[in-house]
Amino acid sequence: MLHKPGQFMIVSAAAEGRHGLTAFDAALLKAGIGDVNLVRLSSILPPGCEEAKHGIDFPRGAFVPTAYGAVCSDEAGELIAAAIGVGIAPDGSGVIMEHAGNCSAAEAQRKVEQMLEEAFANRKRELKEVKVKSVELRVGEKPGAVFAAVALW
Repeated sequence: MLHKPGQFMIVSAAAEGRHGLTAFDAALLKAGIGDVNLVRLSSILPPGCEEAKHGIDFPRGAFVPTAYGAVCSDEAGELIAAAIGVGIAPDGSGVIMEHAGNCSAAEAQRKVEQMLEEAFANRKRELKEVKVKSVELRVGEKPGAVFAAVALW
């Protein structure tokens, strides 16, 4: 039996750590999805999937389908950012796009918005609504990470 998610949430966070991976882990914790197993997925939001107005307490170790963009860096002074966006059609179905890299949060957000517009144009479907979250971090003395995701359940 195939599972179709009924809810989603959009999260983003930045964090530092002694290592790139622990910075990434800290960003996941700040985003509210640090004690689960992220199952990376592509870019489709099922019809009728509703945005959760508040987070959910996932059971520790749960498998959570997630589309995300992330970047880690240990280069002091480097600006890193991640953005995630959901484009929603009139029928409630949607497309998810993400971007992460060496840029500002505003630049990452613009890129995601452009990709959502293109994805809907490719599908010849109307784009009714766009929801985007972005985050940036200027790397300091410690390694840093940025993370932006859509989790579905």
